[in-house]
Amino acid sequence: MKIKRGDTILVTKGKDRGKTGKVINVDKKSGKIIADSVNIFKSHAKPSNKYPQGGIIDKNMPFRIENAAVVCPGCSKATRVKVSGLGKDKHRVCAKCKETLDAVK
Repeated sequence: MKIKRGDTILVTKGKDRGKTGKVINVDKKSGKIIADSVNIFKSHAKPSNKYPQGGIIDKNMPFRIENAAVVCPGCSKATRVKVSGLGKDKHRVCAKCKETLDAVK
């Protein structure tokens, strides 16, 4: 998986094509991600302790990881991700501008 939690992504396919959002959760087993303000569905809820008013609630739903591309913070374009380095020094790099995508520790 070359997309991690906290990355900004651009949706490349589907009803939300062109939208950007920050990754909230990555499920490696099913190959799906949940991003903020992307792939929102309406859910009807009865009044309960969690939702005292009830009504219609917006939910972020998962979508396939192949339908998203990482947005590089340096060139601010959607890009492929490459891995450079050896051993423990591996880090993700933008394929267009060669800037690192991982925060420097």
